[in-house]
Amino acid sequence: MATNNIKIAISQGDINGIGYEIIIKALSDNRLLDLCTPIIYGSPKVASYHRKAINAHNFSSITIKDESEANRKKVNIINCVDDAIKVELGKSTEEAGKGSFLALEKATESVFNKTTDVLVTCPINKHNIQSADFTFPGHTEYLSQKDNNTEPVMLMVSPQMKIGVATGHIPISEVSEQLTKELIIKKLRIINKSLIEDFAIRKPRIAVLGLNPHAGDNGLLGKEEQEIIIPAIEYAKEKGIMAFGPFPADGFFGSDSFSKFDAVLAMYHDQGLIPFKALAFDSGVNYTAGLSIIRTSPAHGTAYDLAGKNRASEESFRQAMYLAIDIFKNRQQYAEITKDPLKSMDPKNDPNSHVENNH
Repeated sequence: MATNNIKIAISQGDINGIGYEIIIKALSDNRLLDLCTPIIYGSPKVASYHRKAINAHNFSSITIKDESEANRKKVNIINCVDDAIKVELGKSTEEAGKGSFLALEKATESVFNKTTDVLVTCPINKHNIQSADFTFPGHTEYLSQKDNNTEPVMLMVSPQMKIGVATGHIPISEVSEQLTKELIIKKLRIINKSLIEDFAIRKPRIAVLGLNPHAGDNGLLGKEEQEIIIPAIEYAKEKGIMAFGPFPADGFFGSDSFSKFDAVLAMYHDQGLIPFKALAFDSGVNYTAGLSIIRTSPAHGTAYDLAGKNRASEESFRQAMYLAIDIFKNRQQYAEITKDPLKSMDPKNDPNSHVENNH
């Protein structure tokens, strides 16, 4: 039976980047319409421009006024911008930034209002989108504010690993001062909860990385491990979270130790994202764990240098759609099982039954 009643809100991102190219390439495969009903928040005119630029003859869409008109067998587009908007491939423009925000705003509203089910965001330019309405470092912080100032975790997801970060989009010089025992515990709780409810992992194991080289080498190369990270791990264990570490980041990834855990908590952005993107650049997905809504995005930027050249890979965007659908279903299943605990005793309802054991 088709399950394409899951409505995916897709924000167009920057119109001068590769957003529409990856949308068009992914949705040219009609098999995706058996899994979901895609609704693009953007511009039919801009979509047509990009379709012609990459000669995507297999792609077609319909324009609708609101989500109630969405056709389950079609790619739907809701116009969010002025028809006079100008595409300038590969350029950062004020118009593109405004269009990014208007599309994101309407797509986000639809998910919070439950007229759509999940949100998949295409890449924005974090500079040209800035305005009186958008004063955030990125999508994560914007969505956090929309979700009553929830403190989410940026969780990078691929078949090989899941990596969250304790500190996000901040200068490297501020990482140490922002790192606290309370912060690490909070991130571990969010990741643990997400692994159980969103990824159907019954008893998740989480690795925690050290901040300093060699995880501080017993205090010789830094005190953060002994004073902050280790106490946080011990407290998390007392509360039933299976957290381990701290591990030296270089050896942890170099020796394939990451494959023994369900997720990894890195201490700062590049510590987690460099190994992740080295291993899963084309297929990786950015998931915002800890929100009441489900939001995923491809794990790459606007790629202005590739815009309009028909060279961008749509794989990360496709995987972002698949992941959003999977998490939506996992959350539904978790809600059913927790509502009726007896269901969890039936092997048919074991949320872990389809998950490979990586340990």
